[in-house]
Amino acid sequence: MENLLGLLRINVLRGINLAKRDATSSDPYVIVRMGKQKLKTRVVKKNVNPEWNEELTLSIADPNLPVKLQVYDKDTFSLDDKMGDAEFDIKSFLEALKMHLEDVPSGTIITKVKPTRENCLSEESTIVWENGKVIQRMFLRLRNVECGEIELQLQWIDVPGSRGL
Repeated sequence: MENLLGLLRINVLRGINLAKRDATSSDPYVIVRMGKQKLKTRVVKKNVNPEWNEELTLSIADPNLPVKLQVYDKDTFSLDDKMGDAEFDIKSFLEALKMHLEDVPSGTIITKVKPTRENCLSEESTIVWENGKVIQRMFLRLRNVECGEIELQLQWIDVPGSRGL
């Protein structure tokens, strides 16, 4: 608990134009990893534009570790097929949190993160003050695959008794 900074809630919203790994479609799911933590969404059957809208929560002790995503196609009789991967870091999100912007109007854009070769963003990601919370929305372009993006939303949860930011 003393090493914990807080919790990062990752809402895995949806996949966009994911690769087909079965005859006409795929049965995709997402694995989110950070350090030794590993979380998984449910499988969406026969859909290359799945809507998970699923919240996964990571404990953050080392903010320098990247968050890694892997997308797979669930198969019954063989190993699940890879459908790409992506990663992002949370440093700019944590910097926005440290600003303590309680008095700004809801909807205020705190900062923007531009796509680079290193960060997997497919478009500019905004970090926004929304309803008393810092929220970051992002579209990640999947690597090592012919097509596909994943849309995420990040939110911070303070944990009483943790080290905090």
